Amino acid sequence: MKIADLGDVALHYREDGDPDGPPVVFSNPLGCDLRVWDAVVELLPPGLRAIRYDMRGHGLSSCPPGPYAMGVLVRDAERLLEFLGVRDCVFVGLSIGGMIAQGLAVKRLDLVRAMVLSNTAAKIGTPAIWQDRMAMVRAGGIEALAEGTMERWFSRPFRQSPDCALWRNMLTRQPVEGYLGCCAAISGTDFYTPTASLTLPTLAIAGSEDGSTPPDLVRETAALIKGAHFHLIRGAGHLPCVEKPGDYADVLTAFLKEIGHVAD
Repeated sequence: MKIADLGDVALHYREDGDPDGPPVVFSNPLGCDLRVWDAVVELLPPGLRAIRYDMRGHGLSSCPPGPYAMGVLVRDAERLLEFLGVRDCVFVGLSIGGMIAQGLAVKRLDLVRAMVLSNTAAKIGTPAIWQDRMAMVRAGGIEALAEGTMERWFSRPFRQSPDCALWRNMLTRQPVEGYLGCCAAISGTDFYTPTASLTLPTLAIAGSEDGSTPPDLVRETAALIKGAHFHLIRGAGHLPCVEKPGDYADVLTAFLKEIGHVAD
């Protein structure tokens, strides 16, 4: 287990592949840890340096008192990349991880040469929606919204499979304080204006069955960025990296080749 001690927070991270290879950094959705990327990382071309991490309040990272601001989550990612000596990475962010990607690209283009905005948006939901969700968690724990989350996260066939239980377990075992802290960060974030200023190579990925960030919302965010590509993964919900890892790895690899991050 690797821990980056950044002073006010300790982030759990994992590296796979070639330590001297071109870096690809993966940032997780709310209520998840770095295992959501396991199947995709295994399918990527050899020679990459694949870095995954648990954001604060999630997985094996520390859980400082909330609420958190999106700027703090962006700064955590920034400090982790500096800690690991990473520059010019492709940053792959899913859901809240995609918001972190946008914030990091605006702040530190020296660290990010391209980004993948997966199942995310410049603004997700409304403050009222997030306040309601946070109230449910305070009253009944994460378990109180687990069923609804599974419906938004996964297609019906996947929800009926035994595999769904693993991800439901992962959600309900996250620290409540960390989950609430990150809900507050999403609630307070509107990146429409800063994201519209970005011009770096960008791939936006959506799942056709995504109930959290529907395809039209992801497409709208992609349209803010000049030259961004949009790709729809059919039959997948909010976590296409879990439901359709082969499709996800294929579209990600094609993007990495297109921008010259790996040899064609």
